[in-house]
Amino acid sequence: MTGFLDFLPVAIVLPLIVIVILLSQALRILREYERGVVFMLGRFWRVKGPGLIILIPILQKMVRIDLRTRVLDVPSQDVISRDNVSVKVNAVLYYRVIDPEKAIIQVENYDVATSQLAQTTLRSVLGQHELDEMLSGRDKLNADIQRILDQQTDAWGIKVANVELKHVDLNETMVRAIAKQAEAERLRRAKVIDAEGEFQAAQKLLEAGEILAAKPQAMQLRYLGTLLNIAGEKSSTIVFPMPVELLEWFRGVSGSKEKP
Repeated sequence: MTGFLDFLPVAIVLPLIVIVILLSQALRILREYERGVVFMLGRFWRVKGPGLIILIPILQKMVRIDLRTRVLDVPSQDVISRDNVSVKVNAVLYYRVIDPEKAIIQVENYDVATSQLAQTTLRSVLGQHELDEMLSGRDKLNADIQRILDQQTDAWGIKVANVELKHVDLNETMVRAIAKQAEAERLRRAKVIDAEGEFQAAQKLLEAGEILAAKPQAMQLRYLGTLLNIAGEKSSTIVFPMPVELLEWFRGVSGSKEKP
């Protein structure tokens, strides 16, 4: 009788331990941003979650998938542009899982696969453009890389939301060449602006001359205004104003003497 009583606690505790272990394997809790890909005897069964998930121990296995947007820092890549300039370019990639079934079944590790694909696509796309386009047309390059990556990762259940080029690093020789080019461009613009100013000033002077020639009164007012400006300055110059009509009279007299 005593031996049976000694064996009774073991008989009760052991099943309880087994039940606890089975429950721990059968119950799963998935957060709002998580999904569970459930396999039944190795075959895909369904995607479950969020909330409390009940699995059949031993028969069913579950793989957790995070649906939140992930940020991938693409390492610096050596790129040779279409105009044969060697640069180092790095980027940042934003993507997320939209189909948990494909992300688990179609690719072994979707994080690594997306990273490698981003690196090769970055080199391929940038190699088709010139250096000036890399420096000034980043928005278009970002859109092109994002579109290509999104098309190729669709089979893995991955959505590439955005791609941003971070840095385009040049060697010192190329930096000096670009600086000289920018300086020459600024000098060219300055000369063009100066020439345009001279051209516009000449046009205005021509128009003013035509107006003054058509109106003798305007010429007289201009003459008096010039005398006023000269007299107002602190100088030792003495100005004796002479009427314009007197100048015209002298011109007429000299012209009459020259006639035979």
